[in-house]
Amino acid sequence: MHKLTAHDPEAQSADLIADNLQQLKALFPEACTEGKIDFEVLKQLLGGAVEEREEKYGLNWHGKRRARQLALTPSTGTLRPCPEDSVDWDTTRNLMIEGDNLEVLKLLQKSYAGKVKLIYIDPPYNTGKDFVYPDDYRDNIRNYLELTGQVEGGRKISSNTEASGRFHTDWLNMMYPRLKLARNLLRDDGVIFISIDNNEVENLRMLCNEIFGEENFIEQIIWKKRSTPPNDKIIGANHDYILGFSKNIETLQLNLRERSQEQIERYRNPDNHVKGDWTPGDLMANVKGGRYVTSLYFPIVNPNTGEEHYPSSNGNWRFSKDRVAELLENNEIYFGENGKGRPKLKRFLIDVKDGVTYPTIWDFVPLNTEGSSEMAELLGSMTAFENPKPCGLIEEIIKIGSNKESIIVDFFAGSGTTGNAVIAQNAKDNGTRRFVIIQLPEPTGRIDHSTIAELTKERLRRAAAKIKNELTTKDTKSTKEKISEDLLSNADKDSFRDLRDFRGSNNLDLGFRVFKLDSSNIRAWEPDRDNLPQSLFDATDHLKTDRSEQDILFELLLKLGLDLTIPIEQKTIAGKTVHNIGAGVLLVCLAPQITAAEVEPLALGLVDWHQQLAPVGDSQLVFRDSAFADDVAKTNLTAILQQHGLDNVRSL
Repeated sequence: MHKLTAHDPEAQSADLIADNLQQLKALFPEACTEGKIDFEVLKQLLGGAVEEREEKYGLNWHGKRRARQLALTPSTGTLRPCPEDSVDWDTTRNLMIEGDNLEVLKLLQKSYAGKVKLIYIDPPYNTGKDFVYPDDYRDNIRNYLELTGQVEGGRKISSNTEASGRFHTDWLNMMYPRLKLARNLLRDDGVIFISIDNNEVENLRMLCNEIFGEENFIEQIIWKKRSTPPNDKIIGANHDYILGFSKNIETLQLNLRERSQEQIERYRNPDNHVKGDWTPGDLMANVKGGRYVTSLYFPIVNPNTGEEHYPSSNGNWRFSKDRVAELLENNEIYFGENGKGRPKLKRFLIDVKDGVTYPTIWDFVPLNTEGSSEMAELLGSMTAFENPKPCGLIEEIIKIGSNKESIIVDFFAGSGTTGNAVIAQNAKDNGTRRFVIIQLPEPTGRIDHSTIAELTKERLRRAAAKIKNELTTKDTKSTKEKISEDLLSNADKDSFRDLRDFRGSNNLDLGFRVFKLDSSNIRAWEPDRDNLPQSLFDATDHLKTDRSEQDILFELLLKLGLDLTIPIEQKTIAGKTVHNIGAGVLLVCLAPQITAAEVEPLALGLVDWHQQLAPVGDSQLVFRDSAFADDVAKTNLTAILQQHGLDNVRSL
């Protein structure tokens, strides 16, 4: 039975450097010598594609190398489950994580890499106020614990003033490693949208060009956030920007914008055409370079008047002569209301795309004032957020960048607008989107000593309750109306749904699981040189004694790369609780004590349950190493399991 320690790859977050090396080895095995990369050979293999000049185009700043290294450094932390702070813990697939987003993004690499369809973030704008996450290259977990007051010697977030000479540098050092890790989470067709103002929009664009690739730039959207410009500026900005980048522009498919009622009303059917509503469209095709295409230059004869119509002087018809004849035969060419005008194409609603292309200027979504109103309605005097983004803005981003089954991530969660918007959009289109939002528990400065993360959770609870109430009210009303209508026709009243239900109740996920960043449950070897005997005694059980079985279980899921909302089934075997994850792919028993007499019934019970589950892939079994009475008990249990084909047995 192999014992997992804090140094085993399975007990750590993803090692991105090792992954990069493996990819290089697979592509260029000739450049790999004794486990290292020979850059001279690599340069020869890449030929002229290697840039060796000292001066080159790009974005550089002091600390960039350290920021890159910070993204590659594995995390030493874990995420501890908090069912008491959660809503619908047993059924929800949404996540709200408290912690430094850099460390959390590292911890999510194994479980969520390549699975996220949409990332939206609204990072701190660089205004010179407190925003810098003081990342510590040596131990970011200790830094996080100090920052949030969980250990003594807490440090405040430092101000990023222009006088420090690092106005842009600090912001870029904060953003670079987070965006680097975020890219790994995206699916191949995934997309990221980032809100920003004019202080850092140019730097952010260049930063994303480097991380995502300039070819993967989608667009720089202008969002009208205010109805009028502020008066304290020479020219008052009443807009912000939203930068969009894709993981792979070749596979990207953005959704179309829903047509407005005004656009739909342009389509009518005055002649009762069998294909339905239509609107006049151009039959002309512009000529490139002033050259006509002979096959597309011919007269169209008006069947009502016999008049011949030729293309105008700057173009051809869009279709061939045979195709035009077919359109005339099917009454799909329009000659004006009086039947005597120039020919137009009837563009039928059933033939056009389901929506329209999104513009770059978004003046059709709510203003910032609506975001403030939403927060005031939900949290009242508890709100501590300045200008939170309105739900309508995020819902529009969700509509353009995701499908109904997507995972959506926001690692600067703030007031929780993204989580709120995901629930609201799911309620509107019966989607099953999931959110993963991350927020540092920064102090709000209020007298109740609350944190931003606490307000984020409370906003999600109240938003979910509001949406549920609205759906219940709406369904109750519509069901009552339906009952009244059917009573007139003597319908069977038993066929109606229970009024206690609400639309989408079987699918709409209104809950969220809360996890909090903390140091690993696996104790690292940190000897006290003044008391080595006690250090040796403490090391006999390398799992921390103040951690629960649930803490350890979820760290195991995290480090093995399993979804943190994967269904978990529990069963008692030989008096011990056994957790079944993934229909038998992982069986975990973390009982604190397993005696010699309990080994055989426990092992045989596990074998029996495993056979009932009949998992598709190989199964892994994990036990608490210190639980066994002695090495003989551990060896006997392993032997019984292996006799029945269960060879992958580990201990913690």
